[in-house]
Amino acid sequence: MEEIGKEYLSVTVDQFHHMKKRAEKAIIQLDEQDLHWKPNEQSNNIAIIIKHLSGNMHSRWVDFFSTDGEKAYRDRENEFIDDIQSKQVLMKRWEEGWKLLFQTVEQLTEEDLLKTVTIRNKPISVLQALQIEIAHISNHLGQILYIGKQIKGGDWKILSIPKKDQ
Repeated sequence: MEEIGKEYLSVTVDQFHHMKKRAEKAIIQLDEQDLHWKPNEQSNNIAIIIKHLSGNMHSRWVDFFSTDGEKAYRDRENEFIDDIQSKQVLMKRWEEGWKLLFQTVEQLTEEDLLKTVTIRNKPISVLQALQIEIAHISNHLGQILYIGKQIKGGDWKILSIPKKDQ
């Protein structure tokens, strides 16, 4: 297990770094107004997604082993209110969330993977908590990329392998 555990943690950290960088390559293509665009009232914009991801990271990764990952101080509903207009302030919040995630995840050991943590009063393994976070961030990364493409159209800089005709 140790060899696999060590490899899993390395791949997981690399994946988190990759997702963060990819989102930032999208966000850098957008101006402040773009971050607040949404296709309809039921949708989230990129500013809201940034707030939500940061709120999630602040809740999940602070005192990871000793407290529930859904902190009492978290105001999840407020994360879905578009009230931060400044791109600089949004990105500061973004960085703070990622810093907490990396401070915790980069300190994990192979022995930690099967330990139990709690999220929303449910005991789960550290391995499962990591997988939940990867899926959660991936989902929102896809939203950021899709919204960015909608806004920029032909001016969007492809962040993956472009189609042969592009």
